[in-house]
Amino acid sequence: MTGRRVNSQRKVIGYCRVSSYKQKDDLERQIENVRTYCLTKGYQFEIIKDIGSGINYNKKGINKLLEMVINKEVSKIVILYKDRLLRFGFELFENICNAYGTEIEIIDHTEKTTEQELVEDLVQIITEFSCKIQGSRTKNTKNLIEKVMEEVNNSE
Repeated sequence: MTGRRVNSQRKVIGYCRVSSYKQKDDLERQIENVRTYCLTKGYQFEIIKDIGSGINYNKKGINKLLEMVINKEVSKIVILYKDRLLRFGFELFENICNAYGTEIEIIDHTEKTTEQELVEDLVQIITEFSCKIQGSRTKNTKNLIEKVMEEVNNSE
């Protein structure tokens, strides 16, 4: 026996995340959408939320969720969009969930173009590394992100 707790009452967890505190209104809308969806489906559920980068794997909520999955406490994770769980590594997280009998249910399967996904990923990476190097409020970080966005918009 591994010492892990096995809970016979597995839960449905709605997981909601935004990248920054400036997006708190977006987080509340996301929570409301997930809550409404779960109620419509008749799920007994709880919501776990995070504010932090999709490439930061050390957020309180995502770590709590992973621990619950490993403890076999979660039957299903409901997310609004695929990238709300993780920006990179979704398939790895999904494989871990599958190994512990947890399903991931995505509400909105709207597909983004390859270019949109690449731009969002690039901006996320630039933001994360710039914040670590220079601090999150520096003018250089904002200028770099604006230049990337201008180039992308000009190329379209």
